[in-house]
Amino acid sequence: MLVELNQENFEQETKQGLKLVEFYTTWCTYCRNQRIELEELKDDANMWIGLVDGEESPELAIKYHIKGFPTFVLLKDGEKIAEFVGFHQKGQLLNKLMAYVNIK
Repeated sequence: MLVELNQENFEQETKQGLKLVEFYTTWCTYCRNQRIELEELKDDANMWIGLVDGEESPELAIKYHIKGFPTFVLLKDGEKIAEFVGFHQKGQLLNKLMAYVNIK
């Protein structure tokens, strides 16, 4: 499931569990290509993936120290535990996420 996040719903949507959030912009070519990979990932892995438009929600981009797009932030119960910067193919994202799946 791809979920659009903003300042109003971010905390509620990410406060529980392991959540992958992509920070993107509409003008970013890599972000547009990344969306194709995310569509496949959410279908193949039945994943929840949050999407934050860095221009529409600059407060969140600042809070998570986003310096470029796309940037992924991995949250565990609302706390940042990892960051992946740049375009990632579906398999690359899955490999990175597997290291965090069994975190207690």
